[in-house]
Amino acid sequence: MDSLELALDWTPNTNHTGIYVARAEGYYEDAGLDVTIRSPGADGYEETPAKRVATGASTVAIAPSESAISYHTHPDYDSLTAIAAVCQEDKSAIVTLEDSGVDRPAKLDGKRYASYDARFEDHILRQLVKNDGGEGDTEITTPPKLGIWNTLLDGEADATWVFMPWEGVMAAREGIGLNAFYLDAYDVPYGYTPLLLARPETIEGDADLLVDFLAATAEGYRFAVDNPDEAAAMLRDEATGMDNDDPEFLRESQREIADAYLTDDGEWGVMDRSRWQDFVDWLADTEILATVDGDRIPASDLDTTALYTNDLLDAGR
Repeated sequence: MDSLELALDWTPNTNHTGIYVARAEGYYEDAGLDVTIRSPGADGYEETPAKRVATGASTVAIAPSESAISYHTHPDYDSLTAIAAVCQEDKSAIVTLEDSGVDRPAKLDGKRYASYDARFEDHILRQLVKNDGGEGDTEITTPPKLGIWNTLLDGEADATWVFMPWEGVMAAREGIGLNAFYLDAYDVPYGYTPLLLARPETIEGDADLLVDFLAATAEGYRFAVDNPDEAAAMLRDEATGMDNDDPEFLRESQREIADAYLTDDGEWGVMDRSRWQDFVDWLADTEILATVDGDRIPASDLDTTALYTNDLLDAGR
């Protein structure tokens, strides 16, 4: 059996369902793979999944598009390449409590935003506010990552970034109204989130391992699309450390996200160059794309084709 460690971006949730289905249904085992799934709860999110892959501690990480861009412009770590998109549609949003009166991004001026402290995150949030006519002077706070959702509920923050099929569904079931600001509604051409990242050395030197892993994972996500309730039950049985394992909640969350897993052609994982280029161009045009020292990077300095590859997916079909 070939071994592979997958570092999750968050404690297990329905973004990860296809992975747990692949394990439960034996797709990884049939492919000759021993897949270890590592939750960031293991160390309280002291080390990001992308950094674990960049340092060789994990083989594959789940992360947003920004992580690929960040590591391609970081002087201290190897570049990371996206090898598959978990979701084709961005199901994330900046949210506020419905009764807060902050019902549009411009009203986040002077308010507190609970940040995950990702490299480009706070700049994206402030540009979102500006795009809606605000000044972009939102106060940034950085609570412990795994407690960020609670800071909003407890009134310690006015806004944060969540996945609507998880925290959004959770809030609705608890009678908590949310205002959701989806980035594309405010002219932010956001990239893929989440996606899978690997080091170029792994892509070149262990291509067969990744091809088999992606093929089995794709099978798991297609199963989840066709059988959302059964997939939700598998997630509950297989995963440990979820912050909500209520069976009905998981079924509702699974149904909410299932239509985002596949392309219109029924493919899982495929990425489009124009979507990457649009995001890179926007980051550069808004001067968010910069070195870790704050020096502006023009879009022409970043080879978009190096940020992702569909080759491993193609080889597994």
